[in-house]
Amino acid sequence: MAINQDQVKHVAKLAKLSFSEDELAGFTDQLGEIIDMVEQLGEVDTEGVPFTSNVFSAVNVMRKDEAAPGWPRKELMENVPESEDGFIKVPAIIDNGEAGA
Repeated sequence: MAINQDQVKHVAKLAKLSFSEDELAGFTDQLGEIIDMVEQLGEVDTEGVPFTSNVFSAVNVMRKDEAAPGWPRKELMENVPESEDGFIKVPAIIDNGEAGA
């Protein structure tokens, strides 16, 4: 499956990236090579090969999930530069529905 520059531009737009024409040509070639390699994997005969979800046989050892009392809010808020109504006040990161920083 060949990939074209329009598809790369579309993916770049979704990722909010912009590229020069030279970069766009380079990424188109690179992505094409990656897709070709993935397609090669589809040609491998896996008949009779058991499904493997994890090659490491150890089981995760997790601590018991127990509720514990937290810090008093008043004490935590002493280190906050700005607060409002008992919450930490931070600068807005969304403006008119558009993400931005």
